[in-house]
Amino acid sequence: MSGIVSVDKRTTQCYIFPRFIQVWRLSMKVLISDSLSQSGLDLLAEQEDLEVDVKANLTQEELILHIGNYDALIIRSATQVTTEVLAATDRLKIIGRAGVGIDNVDVNAATEKGILVFNTPNGNTVAAAEHTIALMLSLSRRVLPAGISLRNG
Repeated sequence: MSGIVSVDKRTTQCYIFPRFIQVWRLSMKVLISDSLSQSGLDLLAEQEDLEVDVKANLTQEELILHIGNYDALIIRSATQVTTEVLAATDRLKIIGRAGVGIDNVDVNAATEKGILVFNTPNGNTVAAAEHTIALMLSLSRRVLPAGISLRNG
């Protein structure tokens, strides 16, 4: 299993979250607390068994106030899922991180409560490859020294 909202741009296929719902036929209320791409939101909206609420830029206090009403939480980097947030819910079953790391989730506290934590480990593969190629081209064409020379006249 490789991700909660990982979209393969070549096939526009969404991984894990919709499949997870389809396999177990769960009806879930989902909170998205950070901004996601429209294609990711559209994929979630297509799922009949999901009721999706997007409430971006919640403060920690607002997240604690709302989290008890949801079965799943989708986050990116801005949302911190702390012990206090997890203590405010008995309903939450899944935390999905639309990104590579899970350092903004208290995984130990989530595990103690039986909450599954997912991420998208391949989510930045294309961007990392593009960046690597750009750096290689920059080195081979001596872009940095040329830029310095241009600025210095």
